Amino acid sequence: MKIALVQQHATRDLGENVRRGVEAFRQAAGQGAQLIAYAELAFLPFLPQLPAARRKDLESYAQPIPGPISEEFSALAKHCGVVTVLNLFEAAGGRTYDSSPVIDADGRLLGVTRMAHIMEGLGFHERGYYTPADAPGRVYDTAAGKVGVAICYDRHFPEYMRMLALEHAQIVVIPQAGVAGEWGEGIFEGEVQITSFQNGFFAALVNRVGQEEELNFAGESFITDPFGRVIARGPQRQDCILYADCDFELISQCHAKKHFLPDRRPELYHRLGLSDET
Repeated sequence: MKIALVQQHATRDLGENVRRGVEAFRQAAGQGAQLIAYAELAFLPFLPQLPAARRKDLESYAQPIPGPISEEFSALAKHCGVVTVLNLFEAAGGRTYDSSPVIDADGRLLGVTRMAHIMEGLGFHERGYYTPADAPGRVYDTAAGKVGVAICYDRHFPEYMRMLALEHAQIVVIPQAGVAGEWGEGIFEGEVQITSFQNGFFAALVNRVGQEEELNFAGESFITDPFGRVIARGPQRQDCILYADCDFELISQCHAKKHFLPDRRPELYHRLGLSDET
């Protein structure tokens, strides 16, 4: 399965951002990509870099799913026969969410994964923007395989990533907003390598890129395999489309599928007050 991660900058011009996203989609589809994924809030400035109180026009950024952007990419997905994972600022039921619609290769909206864990910190004032998901993340059975989504902060929670493994994810897409220098001595990359190794899936982290109001996003998107190896890595601070061939045959051969997952003992974890699913 060939994946393409669209690492691109965002301006204040929503239409221009979407146009470049569509161009990248067409280019990636032309290169044979079967799954195309985008970064966190790919078509907007990264809103939470400023507290919500400082954005007087906040509601104008949010849109429903299905909505104009998701429907445009649904039509593209159907035309090109490509599975698509977006990330949008969703408005629903009087609330707003950090949401990833998952679109199958026939253009059907299979569902929407909403971010479950909401960060609050310098440059990431997310609690003024996002409502936490009220349902667990799910794995979608797509034309490109079984696809899970862990939106940005969710990837830091081992329980969440293990949940996707127990739902038989073959690849987990991670829409990300990571700034230059945030990754330290490779700890964020190492974290995703470890979760791939421990859970036996491919992981594809697709990051924003470019200087914005308060933050400079790093790019450096990457993809790991079920043995924890980085198999593709994007450049720093440059727009790009990152490609990788993900051989799902490796999943049955990896340590997690042969040993770690079969040897789990949920009855012990339950006694410790942990979920049966961790």
